Amino acid sequence: MLRIDDISYSVAGRPLIENASASIPDGHKVGIVGRNGTGKTTLFRLIRGELALEGGSITLPQRARIGGVSQEVPGNEVSLIDTVLAADTERADLLAEAETATEPARIAEVQTRLSDIDAWGAEARAASILKGLGFDDDAQRQPCSAFSGGWRMRVALAAVLFAQPDLLLLDEPTNYLDLEGALWLETYLARYPHTVLIVSHDRGLLNRAVGSILHLEDKKLTLYNGAYDTFAETRAARLAALESEAKKQDARRAHLQSFVDRFRAKASKAVQAQSRLKMIAKMKPITTPQEAALKRFTFPSPEELSPPIINIEGGSVGYDGKAVLQRLNLRIDQDDRIALLGKNGEGKSTLSKLLAGKLDLMGGKMTTSSKLRVGFFAQHQVEELHVDETPIDHIRRLRPGETPSRLRARLGGFGIGAMQAETLVGKLSGGQKARLSLMLATIDAPHLLILDEPTNHLDIESREALVEALTAYTGAVILVSHDMHLLSLVADRLWLVKNGAVAPYEGDLESYRAMLLAGDKPAPKIKEQKVKRPSRDAMNALRQDVKKCEERVEKLNEMAEKLARKLADPKMYDEDKKDEATVWQKKYSEVMDAQARAETLWMRALEKLERAEDPAHAG
Repeated sequence: MLRIDDISYSVAGRPLIENASASIPDGHKVGIVGRNGTGKTTLFRLIRGELALEGGSITLPQRARIGGVSQEVPGNEVSLIDTVLAADTERADLLAEAETATEPARIAEVQTRLSDIDAWGAEARAASILKGLGFDDDAQRQPCSAFSGGWRMRVALAAVLFAQPDLLLLDEPTNYLDLEGALWLETYLARYPHTVLIVSHDRGLLNRAVGSILHLEDKKLTLYNGAYDTFAETRAARLAALESEAKKQDARRAHLQSFVDRFRAKASKAVQAQSRLKMIAKMKPITTPQEAALKRFTFPSPEELSPPIINIEGGSVGYDGKAVLQRLNLRIDQDDRIALLGKNGEGKSTLSKLLAGKLDLMGGKMTTSSKLRVGFFAQHQVEELHVDETPIDHIRRLRPGETPSRLRARLGGFGIGAMQAETLVGKLSGGQKARLSLMLATIDAPHLLILDEPTNHLDIESREALVEALTAYTGAVILVSHDMHLLSLVADRLWLVKNGAVAPYEGDLESYRAMLLAGDKPAPKIKEQKVKRPSRDAMNALRQDVKKCEERVEKLNEMAEKLARKLADPKMYDEDKKDEATVWQKKYSEVMDAQARAETLWMRALEKLERAEDPAHAG
């Protein structure tokens, strides 16, 4: 059990967490929520022991392993699969020791432990995790250096999931995943065999992957049973009750104060007035938890254009003469709200760039309204903000003739207050940077707004405000997002980008989710179907396993023969060598035990190789 007892911690003299307590039973999945800046990431660092508590204690079971996504993302020449396999340090150490161990007892221990932790099935498990996070078989064999930072973060996530720590700490894990990866992670975490704490603003993840919510608010921790929606309902009822009690108390205080004000000057009523003053002083104020003012988004409204605003007939688009998408027949009207579905690499970004005018058609015809303005928001644009400039500097570059008060009003319409407006972008939070980028993308009142993962770094209140703003917005919206909650509330049309084509998806988001999850399950075997042989790399890995197992058996056979010859010597049983004979007999027994285990593992490896070489006759 994870016990957090009466802990306190301050930053620069400002209390961030104060006398907070919570208990998390082993194996529970808990979502940690709270407004940006309340200390959720700091709580993780306190649990890991990276920061020193000012008071209280955090205790875990002895030898409990704590794991989280590494901040140092791998960028070396090691393949993805080997990077993930290396995360299980016990397995790596045991395999290395198995090659050099000479003591029979230790050999037997190593073989037993390797069998216990399913060392020989580890590669398949690592490959399954990488596949769930978007890496196919070919990608898994490539070096980490071949991938961008966001994809490397997925490798780091795969590594910690593979290592299976006793306490898994995940801080906004879906921020660098697409919808497919986020849905896979939800399912994986729900089945994770140990304790999980997840800091997240993703309502889908918090509703489907956790069973409790730990709320950090007003420097305190409150544990709620149930998923996020249950927490939201429970907390809303609690706030309503507190507000009702506070109103009653205010009315009571006002009544007592009116008596005091009326009769304080009268000698005959002085005692009663003093009594009531004491009653007022003793009344403990009922305060409701601090509520974040809903940080609004105010998108400027474009003028109405005649439909359609974009029409594509027989279009194809791609890069360097090679088409990524073909046979495009698409129409967009100004009142459309379209979500783009499809796995990474299928062409969602390519389509977005085409619609934004950043890519030209390679073939076909594309007609757009002559006055069409397009706003484009993507996560890379947040990263391209000038860190040594303020938000005011950014907007002044686009609107040099506007007064400072008008510029601040524009920023205020996106929840960027007076202080943040004059703060260097490099010192702003991720959410504030995202707000600035959204404001810059919409400053010209676009008729079409393309949003690629707009909710990354936004807290739940801000996400709800974004939903309201998009609902009120009078332009068309194209959405790419892993946030199912946002998609379900905003999108009224779904387009599936798959196999080089874009077509309407006739089902709803839940049916799409079900389709993706069903795709992870093995298809039922059909006798007539042609079974695909494993890849060359997979076959080589199986043959290597067989070879290693065979070498282990040969090594143990040699040891057994030497010990047998030694024990066959009659001199071994002389009266003065009885103790020595007992020791050698024990060693012989240990070697025979290790030999039996090694032969079992060898037979399993051979069976796997035979099934792979002739899959049609497996079993």
